[in-house]
Amino acid sequence: MKLQLYILRTVAIQIFAAALILMSILQILDLLDVTSDILDRGLGVAGVAYYAALRLPRLFEQVAPISVLAGGLFAFSGLARESAIVAMRASGISGYRIVGMAVPAAVAVMLLDVLCAQVLAPRADPALADWWKNTTPVAERKTPAPRTFRAGGDLVTAAQASADGRELSQITIYRRDAKGLLTEKLEAPSAQYQPGGGWMLRQPKTTRFTGEIAQTSTADSARWPNRLNPQDVQGLFGGDALPTAASARRALENGGSDRPESFYATHLQAAFANPFVALVMLLLSAPVALANFRSGQGAILLTGGLAAGLLFLVANGMLTALGESGALSPFLAVWAAPAIFGALAVRTFLALEG
Repeated sequence: MKLQLYILRTVAIQIFAAALILMSILQILDLLDVTSDILDRGLGVAGVAYYAALRLPRLFEQVAPISVLAGGLFAFSGLARESAIVAMRASGISGYRIVGMAVPAAVAVMLLDVLCAQVLAPRADPALADWWKNTTPVAERKTPAPRTFRAGGDLVTAAQASADGRELSQITIYRRDAKGLLTEKLEAPSAQYQPGGGWMLRQPKTTRFTGEIAQTSTADSARWPNRLNPQDVQGLFGGDALPTAASARRALENGGSDRPESFYATHLQAAFANPFVALVMLLLSAPVALANFRSGQGAILLTGGLAAGLLFLVANGMLTALGESGALSPFLAVWAAPAIFGALAVRTFLALEG
């Protein structure tokens, strides 16, 4: 038990130290761009701290994989240089058990990654965007461009959305028949989300098209039934925020979407696959534990592990982009790189252990 805690503590300290250093670097680079704007708005140090806090979930997402790789390489190479690995193996402990003792550290990173990607970041991003918009000087504010998206079978254009995603303004809804011909257009100054689902259009103007005839009618209010919810609206009006598993699933089930179906299918798969990237990175760093640093093998495996980890991130990003564009199956785009690089890491480790 003491040996297991020693291995786990050694690897965990290196991983989280690497994460802290990388997050600090990214945070500093980010703050260099915005600190002057924050101070010019009179928000002071508190505003800088607030901005930095809301950016932390996204920063952790970015550094989590490379932190596991760097932490694993430093920890295992340190144990190998001190001949601690040799002593453990001489006492009958296999290399598999040594790496297995470090797995809980990677699992902890996986869980934190899921928490940031699926819970914290989707809440922090809208809060940051709303805070930034509200603190922008009036003279510098720009009217946002209208957003166009799909809600079920309807094509929708809306000028703005409230921060909580429960209200849309200057909304226009286009409905088409099975052949894609326009059959109805609804225009309303605002639409409000109803707790039971669906939206209430205020003072809608409806224009129905029958052949070359257009008939117009008005009403005080009208219900607009669909599966669009406030979280979808926040995502649609939230810039380049990546969809969560829940929002991607809703988009595929006729919720709000402004991208191709392949984009949401890929990110739905990625929500389950991305946490395992940390485990793949740990496997890529594991061969260093069995290296002989006196013969120069350690330097080769250390460099090879780092290069393999970076190549894995590049390949994974390229395949994901192909999946988003529909050029590759979403399942294959998301799971291929982890499976291939994980298998290569295991094969290398087995060769060294054997």
